Amino acid sequence: MSEMENQFSSLMEGIETTPLLPAKELRERMLPALRGDLRVDVREHDDEVVVVADLPGVEKDDVSLQLMDPRTLQISCERRAEQEEKAEGYYMRERRFGSMDRLIRLPVDVTESGGSASFKNGVLEVRLKKSVEEKGRTIPIE
Repeated sequence: MSEMENQFSSLMEGIETTPLLPAKELRERMLPALRGDLRVDVREHDDEVVVVADLPGVEKDDVSLQLMDPRTLQISCERRAEQEEKAEGYYMRERRFGSMDRLIRLPVDVTESGGSASFKNGVLEVRLKKSVEEKGRTIPIE
């Protein structure tokens, strides 16, 4: 896993960073996809971008979304651990609890107005409207 994270880090060195986050922090927030903490699908439609995230064991009230810039969506959530008297007796324990934070790089610029999000059965779906691009302006000749 360490070697895979190192390869991912070297790959990410050339990626454009957001104005709010330096490259190192951007890589650290995107690494959960490799570790399996917070997996997403990103689809582009005619007038919107749809992000779907699997958040099993997370409650709706423990999820927050923030559009960091027109191309970066942040999903943060908290998966609460069940109270257990003993940790003994486990053969395998892979499920993780605690905070998860993920930055998703979007394929096009989006705007927060007109966006929506739904959460059902541990699946988060975020719909963001694409920004209206100006196709260019006519320059008058004097």
